[in-house]
Amino acid sequence: MLKHHGGLSSITLSIGKTMPSNQSVSEIGMSSPILEICVESLESALTAEAGGADRIELCEDLAMDGVTPNAELIHRVIEAVKIPVYILIRPRDGSFVYKSAEIEQMQAEIEFAKLAGASGVTLGILKPNQTVDIVASRELVELARPMAVTFHRAFDVIPNQSQGLEDVIKTGADRLLTSGGAPSVLSGAEAIARLREQAAGRIEVMAGGGLRIANLLEVRRLTGVNCLHTSLITRPEIIAVQSGGAVKSAILHEQDVREAARLLRMQLQTA
Repeated sequence: MLKHHGGLSSITLSIGKTMPSNQSVSEIGMSSPILEICVESLESALTAEAGGADRIELCEDLAMDGVTPNAELIHRVIEAVKIPVYILIRPRDGSFVYKSAEIEQMQAEIEFAKLAGASGVTLGILKPNQTVDIVASRELVELARPMAVTFHRAFDVIPNQSQGLEDVIKTGADRLLTSGGAPSVLSGAEAIARLREQAAGRIEVMAGGGLRIANLLEVRRLTGVNCLHTSLITRPEIIAVQSGGAVKSAILHEQDVREAARLLRMQLQTA
């Protein structure tokens, strides 16, 4: 049984699920496009898979840019879908500079994700001067193995992105998620392209942040990346009313995922 650690509720899991063969440690070097959908519910995870997503990033509180999902949700999603599931490891919103107790919490969350059968985790730690904390991040990456590791958009607040990329590579992460330090992937497309060229195959660069169906093909053309990350959330819907206030839930629509997947496959065929 895992004791309560931030987003992880206390729950006992039956660890007997063998990691599917399609959940590889790393997809670096694949020429076909990879569509990763960020979700915060079982329903959205099932929708993403049905629509043709290649991979899921699971989190909670997307409105706050995501935090670590609770243990029950992790268990249910991994059991329900066949595509790879990555777990966001982020104990709270706000700064990516963490205290030692928070890093210990992240370690526990990584161990839980591994035991639950996740394919990978998404994480990142910065120093107070907004540079990559190479040592602390590398320790988490090593703890996560044999899962794959994505260094998340903490990278986008780093002032010197060229040096930041070299630092992320030193952490041992397999993949970097970035908007190029810009508010959206489209405005940061040139920077993402430069990062991809600088990486030169040492790490996969994944574009994410404000990615929509309307700009998906343009972003891929401008950046040259094979991996794209999006929530495809555009229409929040009121699902309940609590204490007199409307509670909104971000709804993922299968047709949106299907259209995004179709566009990527079509571009590949016509390239």
